[in-house]
Order: sequence, then C-alpha cells, then structure tokens
Amino acid sequence: MPAVLLAPTASAAPVRLGLPAPTGPYAVGSTDLHLIDHSRQDPWVPGAVRELMVTVRYPALPSGKPKAPYMAPGVAKVVAEGDAVKLGMPADQLDYRFPTHSRPGAPALGGDRPVVLYSPGGTLPRSHGTTLQEQLASEGYVVVAVDHTYEAEAVEFPGGRVAKKALPPSSIEVSKRMIDTRVRDTRFVLDSLGLSHVGMFGHSAGGFTAGETMVADRRVVAGANLDGSMAHSQSQRIFGRVADEGLDRPFLLMSAGDHSAASDASWQEFQRNQRGWTREVRLPDGEHFSFTDYQALLPQLGNAPAAFIGTVDPARSVAVQRARLSAFFGKNLRHRSSDATAQPDDALARRSQ
Repeated sequence: MPAVLLAPTASAAPVRLGLPAPTGPYAVGSTDLHLIDHSRQDPWVPGAVRELMVTVRYPALPSGKPKAPYMAPGVAKVVAEGDAVKLGMPADQLDYRFPTHSRPGAPALGGDRPVVLYSPGGTLPRSHGTTLQEQLASEGYVVVAVDHTYEAEAVEFPGGRVAKKALPPSSIEVSKRMIDTRVRDTRFVLDSLGLSHVGMFGHSAGGFTAGETMVADRRVVAGANLDGSMAHSQSQRIFGRVADEGLDRPFLLMSAGDHSAASDASWQEFQRNQRGWTREVRLPDGEHFSFTDYQALLPQLGNAPAAFIGTVDPARSVAVQRARLSAFFGKNLRHRSSDATAQPDDALARRSQ
C-alpha cells in the first residue's frame, strides 16, 4: 500500500475485522497445499528449490468445521506490522487472524466444477483476494489462489516456517524476472493439479500475470486483469508479450480512479493487438486497492484513506466486482449468459458511485 496515514484509534483492543459474506448458493470449503517444484531453482534465493503455497476454495456441503483464519499466523504478523506503519496505528490493534467464510476440510460437493486461478498483486499475499475467491467458490467454482514466494511480504509453510520478501531493488530486469517467475509458478500449479481449460484473474501484477500466462499456456481460456499494467516500464514503453501480441481468447480489463485504457499505454497496445473479446469496466470513484480485500477492510478501521480505495461505496464496489467476474467466467467457462453480461459496462460502473 502507499504510505498514507490514518488517525490512530483510541482503543487499545484490536479492531474486529470481517469480510462480506459470499452470496452464492453453496457453502465454501478450503484446503492449503504445499507444492515443491524440484526441477526449478528459486530465482530469488540461491540454493533453494521453488516452493509455493496454494489455497483451494470450493463449493462444499454445509459443515460445522471451524472457519479458516484470514492469514496464517506468521503472515498475519508481518503484514500487520507493515500495514500498521502505513495506517498510523499500533500493530497489535490490527488483527488479520479473523475468521473468513471458508471452512477447511468441509466435504466438497460432487460434480464437474469450473476452475479459476488467482494471482495477487505485487508483494501481496494470496489472502488479499479472499472476498472474490469466496464469492466464486460459493457460486460453484473451484478457485486456486497462488502465493509467489519471496515476492510476497510473507509466505508461511507447514510447520510455521515463514519466507519473507527477498526481491532485489526494483528495475526493468527485476520486473521481467518477477513476471516470468509468476508465469512459471502458475504453469507449475496447472501441472501439479492436472488442470486444463481454466480461467484466471489477478490484481495489479497478478492481472499482468494472467495475461502473460495466457500467452504462454493455452490451458487458460479466459482471463481478467484487475487494475494491473501490462508493462515492465510505461515510460520506456517496454510492454509484456500480452500487450505486444494480444490474445485470441477473452480478456476482461477492470480499472479504477485515474487508471484506464485512456491513461495506460500498455492497455492501449493490448487493445490494438487483441483478437479475442475484450472490454473495460471502470470504477471511477475507486482506487487501485479497491480490487483487494482492503476495499472491505479499511473502512472498518475508520477514516479509510481515499488514496487506497477511493471514495466509492465499499458494498457497491464489491457487488460490481462480484457481478462482473461472475458474468465473465460464467459466459466463458460455463457458457451462460446473464443480465450482468448483457448490461453496458458503464452502467455497472455507475452503480458503484
């Protein structure tokens, strides 16, 4: 998050946070997977093999099992410490161990289910997309969220081992290596889980990752970029392959605030080269982190900074995102039409104001 401060809360107790409940007809189950790519050296830590943590959310039978916490203990501590500085509040008042709406180990519903992958924004853990992940799972999708180890602020492995961010200083070459690593991570997850004909979405660098993965791997048949550039450098016009080459499959662009195809040269290049369906949905009163769980969480802390999530009504912002992603993946993975698909995108955006 950018460094904008909130007024410290007067209470010494942690703020009781929570995410909006999913609205689909199914309960949500979850499981965490530890995947090790023995064929690949980690690009950020010499001498280490590439390890990933993945959360799979799925439609489940109703269960009395306990709800999963938002973050693992080691991740919650690291993220809370960083966010507390930016929000101007003591770290012990920011508790990211609150319960989600997913129940680990809940019995899965039977049947063939469409699969959607999720890639988080740069340095963010996979948990920051939980609201949208749980919504899709409640609608009948299997959602696979991937942490990109040593790029994320923290990743916790079984046994409590925590891998913290270990990226070199920012540069164009580091950006290229980062996106290439993310694509390799995603393709390894597809291989490990035996997946094909999937959708993919992501926030910021995760949206860029979705597009770059689609260029490299035809198993991803539909993708969505939530407010992410498709460039390693906008100023030098060094774009990714997805912008330079386009795709022959559907790709949804979602933007907020001042970011749009009108202001992003990489999006303009992508639209010129795109051969499949594409459309842009914009939340004019939102901001970059409107497409993460910060949209729902920061207002609960009081005086939510507009630089993070804009002035959009949080409930309406979440509703627009849920409706648009549901319609997009419903059409392209389930071959369904819906009112949300048929409505002009500007009408959807206006709902968020």
